[in-house]
Amino acid sequence: MFSNQISNTSAVVVDTLKKAGQNNSDPSWIMHHVLDGKSISFEPFGTLYLPQMHLLGMDISITKHVFFIFVIASLLIILALISAKSYKKSLIPKGFANLFEIIILFVRDEIVAPSIGKGYQLFLPYMLTLFFFILLSNLFGLIPYAASVTGNIAVTAALAGISFIATQFAGIKQHGVLKYFKNLVPSGMPGWILIIIIPLEVLGLFTKPFALCIRLFANMIAGHIVIFSLLGLIFIMHTIYVAPVSVGFALFIELLELLVAVIQAYIFTMLTALFIGMSMHSEH
Repeated sequence: MFSNQISNTSAVVVDTLKKAGQNNSDPSWIMHHVLDGKSISFEPFGTLYLPQMHLLGMDISITKHVFFIFVIASLLIILALISAKSYKKSLIPKGFANLFEIIILFVRDEIVAPSIGKGYQLFLPYMLTLFFFILLSNLFGLIPYAASVTGNIAVTAALAGISFIATQFAGIKQHGVLKYFKNLVPSGMPGWILIIIIPLEVLGLFTKPFALCIRLFANMIAGHIVIFSLLGLIFIMHTIYVAPVSVGFALFIELLELLVAVIQAYIFTMLTALFIGMSMHSEH
């Protein structure tokens, strides 16, 4: 009787794998879990359909990534308020406020101040907001049923665009419009070569934020695709015997993603600060 129960259980598992394999034979199922959407799946518990809105013929619906952007921004505000409130009780931080201060001091002393140099205080609030938002966004992508908003190129492009504006603002504020753009071209060069140098320098202004955008987007979405691909091998190969290998490797990539989440927040913030510093202190 016990052997019959094992046989029946195995048959159910194999049948489930076959059905799952049929549903996931199309590779697009991976992108369905990675890309943006108009609902949030909580399988097997159900699906949350987000409100759809249109204004003047434009679709301004709340998508999955927009929803989590609101969640991350709200959480960031709450954490900042909790830390600020603790300082009203004591100037010596305790608990979470202590951790928050350590990260803030690290961003200020190890990233922003060395990269920007004199006048970094003006851009410190933006740098801190950028670092914490990207960090929380990356970490949210590792939570089941959540979404990695930094795996959306529209989000990374928006972040890179804001950094581009901050970079141009810093240079123009420091030198003025004419001198800032004049500093883009090295002095003492022959006039004929300026025909080549000027377009390259102007193009260079846009390649920097483009690199920021693609680097963050590619690193975050690649890790999630690899994890889903490894787990999908269980259903594609129609066998449970590959599960230990798939789950083991997926768990390893998940831990690696945790490290990448922190590194990418650091790199994006550091490069943004470096670009701002270069625009402000072009003589160096």
